[in-house]
Amino acid sequence: MNPGLIVIICLLVLSFLGLPIYLALGIGALISLNIADMPLIVLPQKLFGGMNSASLLAIPLFILAGNIMSRTITKKLVDVANAVFGQVRGSLAVVTVAASALFGAISGSGVATASAIGGMMIPAMKGDDYPDHFAAAVSGMAACLGPIIPPSITLIVYANCVTNLSVSKLFIGSALPGIVLAASLIIYCMIYGKRHKLPSHKRMGGKEVLKTFKASIWALLMPVIILGGIFGGIFTASESAAVAVAYALIVSFFIYRDMSLKEFYEVLVDSALGSTTILMLMGLSKVTSYVVTTSGLPQQILTLFRSITDSKIVILLLLNVLFLVIGMLMEANAAIVMMTPLLLPLLTAYGIDPLTFGIMMSFNLCIGLVTPPVGMCLLMTNQTAGANFIKTLKSALPLIAIGVVVLLLVTYAPFMTTWLPSLID
Repeated sequence: MNPGLIVIICLLVLSFLGLPIYLALGIGALISLNIADMPLIVLPQKLFGGMNSASLLAIPLFILAGNIMSRTITKKLVDVANAVFGQVRGSLAVVTVAASALFGAISGSGVATASAIGGMMIPAMKGDDYPDHFAAAVSGMAACLGPIIPPSITLIVYANCVTNLSVSKLFIGSALPGIVLAASLIIYCMIYGKRHKLPSHKRMGGKEVLKTFKASIWALLMPVIILGGIFGGIFTASESAAVAVAYALIVSFFIYRDMSLKEFYEVLVDSALGSTTILMLMGLSKVTSYVVTTSGLPQQILTLFRSITDSKIVILLLLNVLFLVIGMLMEANAAIVMMTPLLLPLLTAYGIDPLTFGIMMSFNLCIGLVTPPVGMCLLMTNQTAGANFIKTLKSALPLIAIGVVVLLLVTYAPFMTTWLPSLID
């Protein structure tokens, strides 16, 4: 059997048996190296090479910034979103989407967004007589904005798999799709709120709105500094992550003063555990990429696709279907690590822009955060709401459909991902 195929089968089987993804990947790589009679020294060499990248410094730093923010700054972002949208019907659902977009502009993680924003907004929505399943569905889908709106951990992982691709360009390219998705979800929440007569809140006066913005200005400056710095070319993705951590610490300890040393220690532990898993995954991805590439499996995949069709449009559609299915079954970072080496020859053969493809793949896999059986964000928000999962899934279907429509725009309207990067070049 093809050694590259063995890696993929081992990853799938061991993952479904409950083994951590990075261990499943490492065991699969070791088995394949043995079967292919390749030198085992390849494993430590490629493992080190996979983690020896400056761009990967952004991952632990963005995770740390997101964890600090979830303990302190998040409520300020929610207050601002409520000041802007509080007067419309279904305002708390709209606030959930807006706050998730703001939080995603710092954390880069869907699960962190679901935990931080969903943990605050779901009880608030239930207290305002929102259906619990709708509250869970909105919070789960809004959490997908975390890894879509820059900065995005999944895009950093993808950039590390395609060595000539700039993380900053990927971030800039993903901004417009993220904004379009956020705006679409907000419009849906407004329509749903009006149709189901959800409660609205009293419109704030100008002085009260100004007071809210003034109290939250330090929290609002955080995404502005990060995104402005990246878009303006002031600092790289890794440097922006370091700035995010430094800024979050200063604001939390010296301005808002709402984090204790004990809480900070817990944040450090949580961030270290999350970062270690992803970085081990990245290191082992280089081992599996070496096995897959030398096995000739990518060329066989290319031959298979060419036997089906020569149309770039059809190929892109097939890739979308493939990733939507993969997103239902596998964690996003693991899927990117597994599939990117396989599909790179296909991109070259059909003239598919790697930047657009990376954002398309990341968008697909983010939708997987709300689709079972994995659907981590939807499972988290459903548990927080204490809702019936079938009802939550039914409520999430229109939101998922919106995500798929935006995905098709990303796929077939290249300006969605290339326009902003072209302005900065």
